[in-house]
This record gives sequence, C-alpha cells and structure tokens, in this order.
Amino acid sequence: MKLTDKVAVVTGAASGMGKAIAELYAKEGAKVIACDLNREGAEAVAEGIVNDGGVAKAVQVNVVKQEDVDRMIDTAVQEYGTLDILVNNAGVMDGFEPVGDIPDEKWDFIFDINTKGVMRAMRKAIPIFLEKESGVIINTASTGGLNGAHAGAIYGASKHAVVGLTKNTGFMYAQKGIRCNAIAPGAVETNIGSSITDVNEFGMSRAQVAQSVIPRTGQAEEIAKVALFLASDDSSFVNGTVVTADGGWTAAF
Repeated sequence: MKLTDKVAVVTGAASGMGKAIAELYAKEGAKVIACDLNREGAEAVAEGIVNDGGVAKAVQVNVVKQEDVDRMIDTAVQEYGTLDILVNNAGVMDGFEPVGDIPDEKWDFIFDINTKGVMRAMRKAIPIFLEKESGVIINTASTGGLNGAHAGAIYGASKHAVVGLTKNTGFMYAQKGIRCNAIAPGAVETNIGSSITDVNEFGMSRAQVAQSVIPRTGQAEEIAKVALFLASDDSSFVNGTVVTADGGWTAAF
C-alpha cells in the first residue's frame, strides 16, 4: 500500500471527489480525517471506511471559520499523532456571472470557501510539516483555474488564486521536505452543481461554448487516483505544479 500509516486530512469528504479520495487513501493504508460541512455525510464516509477495515474519523468543518480549520488539523494530531497529507478539496460554484454582474457578497462568499479556506488550512499545516521536514499538500483547483470559459468570473478567479497559491507554496518550501501540488479537474460527475444559485443566463451561454467540446465527463474515482499519485512517493519529484485531469478537454485550446 502506498500510504501506510500516513495521516491525511481531506476536506469536502462527504461526497464526490473528496469522498473518493478519502476512501482510496484509506484503502492504501492512510488514517483519514474526513471533513465536511455536511456532518452526516462525513460520518457516513468515515463509517464506511471503518467497516471496510480502514481507519477514519469524521469532523464537521466549515472552511470559512478559522476555528473549524484549526480543529480539523488539531484532531488529526490528537487522534493519530501527526499530519502527513492535506487535501483541500472543499469548494463551491458561482452562478456563471460575468464581471459586470458580480455582487460583492457572492464574491466574498466564494473566495472565503474556495481560496481563503485553502490558505488557512495550509497555514495551519505548514508548522507541522516544517517540524517533521516532510508533508504533502494537494489542492483541488479546476480547469476553470487555468482558463476563462469554464464558469463565471468569481469561480474562475478563485481557482486561479488557488493555482498561484499552490505554485508559490511549492517553490517556497521545496527545500523543506514539503510538496504542494494542485489537480485541475475538468467536467467531473459530482454534486458541486447543487451549489449553483441564480444562474446568469448570459454567462452560462458563453460557458457553453467551451462545454460543447468536452470529450467526456470524468468520475470522482479517476480524480482520486491522481490525488493518490500526488500524495505518494511516486510523485516525489513533482512539486509546485498543476495536474490537469479533464479527458483532453483543454487540449483543444
């Protein structure tokens, strides 16, 4: 197994890619803290892992709240003695608003979750990693963090920021035994669409131009396999970069 005795924190673990990552990590020997705002969903995932012979604990976390972010990292250390892997996967979509239609409140809400929540978790984990001179951070970015046509301006900007944060962190701590990479999934079959509110018809119509050339949609388990690679020693020389997993979608442009 590739993650034997490693301790991993996974946010957004109640469903979709986070659930698939948590389950795969556990199968590969990791002790998993499954974190999500959805307490029942996180508990169901942790229970499933335990029933399958793995080790997991659920923690309800709102990544907008610093105290919740601190608690999830502290729980990993208290329960399992350390932290080895941090997966920042929790995120929400916008309503495909172009910049001319952005409300300040929605901008703040999405950035608080998609970007500031990622930064806060990384900031909390770094001292642990520095002390042990090892650690892995994996951030879920998006093809929307690399291109301008896959969502609205807020989501795209928030994920571009995650890409920048990932690259900076990978470089800054490269000589400290810490690796930080991101995954840019394309169209993956998850429930993130349920976070879309007040769809902007103009913005959606423009995004559909790019969506029309999607070769196929992906499965959460396919993204989890990329996250396993980045968490394991198989990717020991991969740092500060973004792995695109989109079935060839963005190869078109």
